[in-house]
Amino acid sequence: MMTLETFKEEVLTLAEDVGVKPREIHIQSMKRKWASCSNRGRLTFDKKLLEESKEVRFKVILHELLHLKYHNHGKMFKLLLDTYLKNELNRNY
Repeated sequence: MMTLETFKEEVLTLAEDVGVKPREIHIQSMKRKWASCSNRGRLTFDKKLLEESKEVRFKVILHELLHLKYHNHGKMFKLLLDTYLKNELNRNY
């Protein structure tokens, strides 16, 4: 299991790559989802995510960071998400 600080560093590193800056990063127990993004720039992640693989963390973190650019799941959001996921897949394999 990774530490809270290491997880936050992972979020900030990916945020820089994506070109966004979250105002706050919180980690707490969540019952129904992995994470959420407020329209004020607050990212909240489930504590259980710290126990997940790097791949799962990447996908969840990326998804929430992209909501800082696009607040819905429209075409631009999905296109950007797919692009980042394909780039990550190509980088790792």
